[in-house]
Formats: sequence, C-alpha cells, structure tokens
Amino acid sequence: MTYPVVSAPYGLKPINLIGGQVFAGSTRQIKIASGTATDIFYGDVVRTSSDGVIVKETGTTTVTATGVVGVFMGCQFTNPSTKQLQFQQFWPSGTVAADALAFVSDDPDQLFKVAAVSSGTTIAFYGQTVIGTNVALVQNSGSTTSGNSAVAILGTSVAATASLPIRIVDVVTDTANASGNFCEFIVKWNAPYAVSTSATTATGDPLVYTTTTTTVMTGGHQYLNPTGV
Repeated sequence: MTYPVVSAPYGLKPINLIGGQVFAGSTRQIKIASGTATDIFYGDVVRTSSDGVIVKETGTTTVTATGVVGVFMGCQFTNPSTKQLQFQQFWPSGTVAADALAFVSDDPDQLFKVAAVSSGTTIAFYGQTVIGTNVALVQNSGSTTSGNSAVAILGTSVAATASLPIRIVDVVTDTANASGNFCEFIVKWNAPYAVSTSATTATGDPLVYTTTTTTVMTGGHQYLNPTGV
C-alpha cells in the first residue's frame, strides 16, 4: 500500500472545532503595526500585544504568559510601492503600511492539523499513545517563496506537563506509515495553567514572619486566560 508523504512541516492548519461544533473557517482581522520587523507566515502562531496588534509568538515549551490568540492565515495592506491594496500569504518583515491587517484563526476551540518532527524540520513518526499528552512547538522559519509556515510539534517532548502549549487530540491516519505510526496529528491549544509564587516578610519585635502566596494564570489561549493581556 502506498502512503502519502509529508516532506516537511507546514505550520498549524485549522480543520475543525472540538465537540462537533459547526466550523465555518472564519477568521478575525487584527491590526499589524506598520514596520513590524518579523516575517509572519501562513500557519504561524500569533498573539496580540498590549498595544492590541498582532505579533509572532516564538515560544516552544511555553508561550508568552498572556497566551496566544491563534494562527496567522495571511494579511492585507496597501503596498508602499504600488499604493494598491495587496493580499498576501505572509507578512514581509519591515513593511510600512498603516492599514495592515492580519487574518487570524482565533477560536479557542479550534482544532489544527500539524506535522511532528524529531528536531528542526525532520519529519518523525510516533505511536497513537501520544494522544492526550501535551507537546512543545518547534519554531522553524517559514518560506518567503511560498509564504507558508514551517512550525511543527516536537514529538520527543510529549508529557503531562501543564505548561506545554499544545494538546494532542488525535492522529491523522492518511499519513500513517507501514508500521502504524503517525507523523501528523490533530491538536488544540492547551488550557492556561496556574503559577504560584511565595514571598516571606518579617515585621515587629520580636519578628513575625508572614508568607504570602500569589497565584496567576498564564499561557493557553488569550481569550481563556483571565489575567488578560
């Protein structure tokens, strides 16, 4: 039997919603700051900054404390050379355009198809025992030729660790190998997780020691993180 071949990672591809919800493939338009000096590719993970604009998320074993907002699905902006509205697969670093908008797949319940690697862009196969575990991202650079992302999940990182940003939900059977292992998986955003810090202070004479513990929610999807941006 001939199996389809996955030659390289391609970012996160929205395919469905959890729980059998109706999936319309909708996106949200979010502003990109003019001159943003990072390429952002179709399928890259993104978040919103405190300025309310899209930036590329570069986290691997964890993501930024305020969480991610979704996956980049292309953009539009007025081309500074032609002065015409341009739709593009990726955001070219340093583009000067005051009207730039990203198309973002931002549903917290989104399911994605993604390739697994052993490191970098090396596609690797893993058994279905990874279903239900959490996994790290691999932030490979995308292609300015195709405009596509090369983000993947790191198959060797699967664990029950709460801070890992991605949850594996299922396997993609179409690209299984002859041994019954898989190089593509269905994933979703992991939930925000609690981080506790303790501080001890001493007051009075004689000294009285008081320990204060503060717990904050961090990571996950920004819409589900009660801390906010």
